[in-house]
Amino acid sequence: MDKTTEELLGIVSDWSGKFQGAYNIRENGACAGRQSSENIQIDSKPDAPGLIIRIKPGTKGETVYIPACVTHGDIDDLVYNDFYVGEGADVTIVAGCGVHTDDGHDARHNGIHRFVLGKGSRVLYKEKHIGTGSGAGLKRIDPVTDVVQDEDSYLEMDTIQLRGVDSTIRKTTARLGKGAKLVIRERLLTDGNETASTDFHVELEGDDSGVDIVSRSVARGNSYQEYHSKISGNCRCTGHSECDAILAENGRVNAAPELFAGNIDASLIHEAAIGKIAGEQIIKLQTLGLTEQQAEEKIIEGFLRG
Repeated sequence: MDKTTEELLGIVSDWSGKFQGAYNIRENGACAGRQSSENIQIDSKPDAPGLIIRIKPGTKGETVYIPACVTHGDIDDLVYNDFYVGEGADVTIVAGCGVHTDDGHDARHNGIHRFVLGKGSRVLYKEKHIGTGSGAGLKRIDPVTDVVQDEDSYLEMDTIQLRGVDSTIRKTTARLGKGAKLVIRERLLTDGNETASTDFHVELEGDDSGVDIVSRSVARGNSYQEYHSKISGNCRCTGHSECDAILAENGRVNAAPELFAGNIDASLIHEAAIGKIAGEQIIKLQTLGLTEQQAEEKIIEGFLRG
């Protein structure tokens, strides 16, 4: 691995020279390191670029790392990763991505992830995205996530876009069985002329299933964001979608939450709030000795931490 890869790994996946347990490191479209564990098997897909990750039933307390890095321009990386989580397993999956270009050429990573959660399994999925480097080349990250949850399974998705990504299109679809729960926490920061599009579509198909989506974003400079969520309740279920956005300078946000109730016992809620930082918040922090810019940064940091 080159130095840029190691720096990106430290940001997106807390790399400190090694990973404990199962991991696969992707660098510029190729494998830069792989290790399976006794309970987590990582294999290359036979028919497409990407991985098959199998987690044995009953696996507890393990973490699997699958970060991907693009370290220079003129790379359009595409990867398909399938996760099969066995019945009763309780694991963490870390799948950060960093793209870097200094050479004037575009750099892009497109990760297509498919999760199949077995009965009663629990997964914490953590994903950080960042773009670094200077020059005219665009830095793009376009993740696609498809989730299928069996009875009483639980998935929590914690996704963060830190900075520097010129364009991102983020698509997530999920189908939930009886008693399954899905929790999504998204945090986005755009600046300059960056654009970000988020699209969630969740089908609640089993009684007592539920989804809770909260997206917090900050649009600065001349950046533009779009947020769309659709929750379809086809049974006795609960669904909640919330979009909170802060505007700074000339930032723009278009939020469009959508609900479909296909059953009389579907309980669905959506919320959307967009606005600028309140002046009294700035003033209060300035009385503590912060400059206006420092105060704004503190407010944004706290807001995105949620």
